[in-house]
Amino acid sequence: MMNSPFSHLPALGPGSVWLVGAGPGDPGLLTLLAAKGLAEADVVVHDALVNEDCLKLARPGAELEYAGKRGGKPSANQRDISLRLVELARAGKRVLRLKGGDPFVFGRGGEEALTLVEHNIPFRIVPGITAGIGGLAYAGIPVTHREINHAVTFLTGHDSSGIVPDAINWEAIGKGSPVIVMYMAMKHIGQISANLMASGRPASEPVAFVCNAATGAQQVLETTLGEATDAAEASGLEPPAIVVVGEVVRLRASLDWLGALAGRRLQPDPFGRSGKVTA
Repeated sequence: MMNSPFSHLPALGPGSVWLVGAGPGDPGLLTLLAAKGLAEADVVVHDALVNEDCLKLARPGAELEYAGKRGGKPSANQRDISLRLVELARAGKRVLRLKGGDPFVFGRGGEEALTLVEHNIPFRIVPGITAGIGGLAYAGIPVTHREINHAVTFLTGHDSSGIVPDAINWEAIGKGSPVIVMYMAMKHIGQISANLMASGRPASEPVAFVCNAATGAQQVLETTLGEATDAAEASGLEPPAIVVVGEVVRLRASLDWLGALAGRRLQPDPFGRSGKVTA
């Protein structure tokens, strides 16, 4: 009999918790270790943004427990979620905490892990593909490109109180980061765009909104920094969305591989051979 492809991987043991990243949407982007954990877990505590197709990989009989948090909507308290993981582990369950994207990228994974440490619960971190990279890749937008940028900034569009974070130095980021990738920013794009333009970013700079990234419901809106607010409102698009600001957005004309599968003709040189863009 052939060995299982998972046989060399760690096992999810009773009384322990795995904090697992599910990636941006497509279940094919789960890691092997994430899939193994789903196949072994007694309880899967999952976020709102986890694709239901990922949950189908849970072993038969596993309990699926919803613990989603969505901005502006009733949701569980984060401390209660963390303590629920402790409770389940202490009951001897094999617990898999499944989070969209990566647990440590705006995913509150650090908070949950600290609670497990506080209560002496063994745990493992299973990284996932964060939406700010994988979701943009599914839109045909690379976060780095040698001819455009040698740096990228990831930031959140709102803090724990639901407003644009005061702690972010918008002037420094606007002046210093050629590409800015924003999570949970769609609701506040008007203020964010104003902050960036006040720092010197041109109103003509390309912007893309990628909604429901890496799923069958994915939609992409391309606009500019100056028109982002009106364009987003007119589009009717809704979060969850990743917003990216920078010249890399122009590469979508060449790299929209999903669009190409649907018949879009891609451009081999979006900038023009004689108009090379440099960082």
